[in-house]
Amino acid sequence: MQIGVVFPQTEIGADPAVIRAYAAAVEELGYAHILAYDHVLGADPAGHPGWRGPYDVDTQFHEPFVLYGYLAAITSLELVTGVIILPQRQTALVAKQAAEVDLLTEGRFRLGVGLGWNPVEYEALDKDFTNRGRRLEEQVALLRRLWTERSVTWHGRYERVTAAGLAPMPVQRPIPIWFGAQSPPAYRRTGRLADGWFPQWRPGPRLDEAIAMVRDAAEAHGRDPDSIGMEGRVGLSRGVDDAAEQVQAWRALGASHVCVNTMGVGAVGVDRHIVALAEVARAIGLPPRSVS
Repeated sequence: MQIGVVFPQTEIGADPAVIRAYAAAVEELGYAHILAYDHVLGADPAGHPGWRGPYDVDTQFHEPFVLYGYLAAITSLELVTGVIILPQRQTALVAKQAAEVDLLTEGRFRLGVGLGWNPVEYEALDKDFTNRGRRLEEQVALLRRLWTERSVTWHGRYERVTAAGLAPMPVQRPIPIWFGAQSPPAYRRTGRLADGWFPQWRPGPRLDEAIAMVRDAAEAHGRDPDSIGMEGRVGLSRGVDDAAEQVQAWRALGASHVCVNTMGVGAVGVDRHIVALAEVARAIGLPPRSVS
């Protein structure tokens, strides 16, 4: 099982030197990958009465593709989006950006995608919030063709490409596409289409139900359920010992990946995030890595 970290988007700040120090520490501690969340815009609650979203206009988010272009030059970690809100973005542009990150990382990239929950972003990006699930399925199919074919013609319900293609192509052909999923339709979509998925539940009955739905959908569409990766998420709100137990619980479930999230536990400043990751690494016996 590969163990990575969640990039502390909302708490790391905007200093490139701090981002560089964080990535170096993550690699030296022995973690295998960095996963970053995605939000293009935050809503101003003053203009949206009754706003209840977890983030707003003052919450900082680095743009994942640009961030990863920077990190690709300074680390050998795998880079993962968890998740890009795909239906609010142009499919061909996502294909191009993902291909570039895949090239710069020499194939150490996973594209996690999801539907999102924020109609304010969809409006600003001139995309329809109400049909995002249907559009995502078509987008995924088109992405895979753009990453594997020199010239693509696609005239679908939502997407249109006429005799065009990417150059340069990515290293991975196609790049793995992982889904964020936390509802029965999303679980079924994962089983039908995804290379892997990010469950939103801790190990327990609700996760067991989700896994069963993913596996059933995969089998119904002639896919091997064991070929679909699964990345769990471990928080630190209950302490390091609990986090270590969560890691082992994910391992017992057969997860291919897990990532440690230090956001939201009072880790103010990058040093505290690094200390927290070091404590978890020691608790789970993660061997440190020598970085030249």
